[in-house]
Amino acid sequence: MRYAPITERVADLGAAKWAVHERARALQAAGEAVIMLSIGEPDVPTPPELIEVAAAAMRAGRTGYSNGRGEGRLLDALAARYTARRGRPFGRENFVAFPGTQTALFAVLSALVGPGDEVLTGDPMYATYEGVIRATGATVAPVPLRPEAGFRMQAADLEARIGPRARVLLLNSPHNPTGAVLGAAEIAALGAVARAHDLWILADEVYEDLVFDAGRFVSPLAFPDLAERVVACASISKSHAAAGFRSGWCAGPAEFCARLLPLAETMLFGNQPFIADMTAAALGAPDLVAGPMRARLAGRAHRLAAALDGVEGLRTNRPEAGMFVLLDVSATGLDGAGFAEALLAVERVAVMPGASFGAALGAWVRIGLTATDAEIDEAARRIRRFAARARAD
Repeated sequence: MRYAPITERVADLGAAKWAVHERARALQAAGEAVIMLSIGEPDVPTPPELIEVAAAAMRAGRTGYSNGRGEGRLLDALAARYTARRGRPFGRENFVAFPGTQTALFAVLSALVGPGDEVLTGDPMYATYEGVIRATGATVAPVPLRPEAGFRMQAADLEARIGPRARVLLLNSPHNPTGAVLGAAEIAALGAVARAHDLWILADEVYEDLVFDAGRFVSPLAFPDLAERVVACASISKSHAAAGFRSGWCAGPAEFCARLLPLAETMLFGNQPFIADMTAAALGAPDLVAGPMRARLAGRAHRLAAALDGVEGLRTNRPEAGMFVLLDVSATGLDGAGFAEALLAVERVAVMPGASFGAALGAWVRIGLTATDAEIDEAARRIRRFAARARAD
């Protein structure tokens, strides 16, 4: 039978990157006690008050079809949020609602690039980026994110990777997996390069509310000279512990959103009104989950770094935001994949191989911070023990 080329383009870019995580889940299902530090799932349940908003909306009959752009109450809440946070006016025309950040990224890239085009993005990168880029027929042009620069993209490194088919710069700040946060000067410099080469900037800002120093987040949308070339995507998955509700959006120029809308309608023709109502309520209460979670994550990042940095040659990268710590395991003689697989097998601790996020992290693993403090401490003890054994072999 014949298949469309897209199935070949993404054939090796799905669940294979999460193989260690899936093995860990299988061990748990078999009754093994595994410390799960492999994914970025919030460490608290969805707030009951938000669930009640969704339930009340369902009881009130908000279960029918929506429109392609999004429910009015949600669009108004997004406009108020972005106007207040980005320092310039936004209206309903600047948004399209999607079921989660992932779908928004897929749709936006489908609207901006096609076969033969290039999308510039940092290496390391979030595990799904290569898939959403290659699904369009475009290719990834990796820009090195260097540890000595705090894993923050530098304008000179971006400039060096731009070719004649470059169309989009995909930025992720706060960054997964490094936890790096771009500053205003860095965004301005990257924006100048984007203007010079007529690039769109697609900003994945899903971790905006989880910057440890809450006042440090800066969005490319806040720069008036970039306003007509920036599209940002986000959701309530992390900020409100609502990953399963799949509620996200993109924000951008009105003309872009108008061109994107028929594609969004072709994909899904609207999201669920009762979830839109819950999302609108969530946007009005940004610290309902994020504030306390931000403090917990920052504390765990500190305690994990204190327990592992410099021990048995291990080296941590201290994040500025998000749910993860990176650990350089090269001193053990293992690469990140070998370390993650053996750590699970020997010590029953699940972490992600750094290579799942790009070639630049081949010697690293990513450690999640959404377990309890006690589990983090126990995991650190097991990692130290395993690293000592690996270096001795």
